[in-house]
Amino acid sequence: MPTCQVNGVTLYYEVKGEGKPLVFTHGHSLYHKQWEPQVEYFSQFFKTIVWDARGHGHSTLPKGKVDPDDFSKDLVGLLDHLGIDSAILCGLSFGGHVSIQTAFKYPERVEGLILIGAPYTNRFNFYERFTTPISKFSLRLMSLKMVAKMTADMLSKINPDNHKLITDSFGLMTRDNFLRHWSGNLRMDSRGQLHKVKCPTLILYGDNDVMVGRQQQSLAEQIPNSTLKVISNAHHVTNLDNIHEVNEQMESFLKPFRE
Repeated sequence: MPTCQVNGVTLYYEVKGEGKPLVFTHGHSLYHKQWEPQVEYFSQFFKTIVWDARGHGHSTLPKGKVDPDDFSKDLVGLLDHLGIDSAILCGLSFGGHVSIQTAFKYPERVEGLILIGAPYTNRFNFYERFTTPISKFSLRLMSLKMVAKMTADMLSKINPDNHKLITDSFGLMTRDNFLRHWSGNLRMDSRGQLHKVKCPTLILYGDNDVMVGRQQQSLAEQIPNSTLKVISNAHHVTNLDNIHEVNEQMESFLKPFRE
């Protein structure tokens, strides 16, 4: 398996295709296989890179408290390992937030952004400020198998094939790693920083996404050079719920970047 040592962890990654680098970052509790339909198509035109974030898939997670700053450091470390000066970043949910933070912390490394169902805070409104601590506490009372089933059931209503992907990806995590990483994920916050994202940005979200849909208009208003599009008949795993429409929107956005 192709791996690299970055920022104190072993990161798993895969590269396919030639051209300008296009890096995909998965959602929380998922792993690189989330992006198979996009890699299959866009590797015809780009050097596609998928990876497992620390604590996910085949990547490791050190002991101790998870620092949210390490997520973007890991991504930049992967670019360094691959000899890539700058890339287009595409991320879903947690992966979208990691991509956002990479874009404003390391702007010279990011040429474009594709954000799919991406939050920029877990304290967007009163509802999130109230429910986030409850989520963090309640997950500690449940087995990882139960969390996996609940998540898979919720996110496979539109595309039943999502169920296996989600249960498989949870199966590659330990309960301790999940809880520690989830806590780090909840502490990610980009409020007051979005105006620093200067690269062209495409924002996509599913019309049935009740998890982060409420943040998307605000996200688009705060990122200067952004375009917001709604994907029909899609929930939170938007890139798999409506593959054709997501790929179509991505292809239109990516045309100026093709070499």
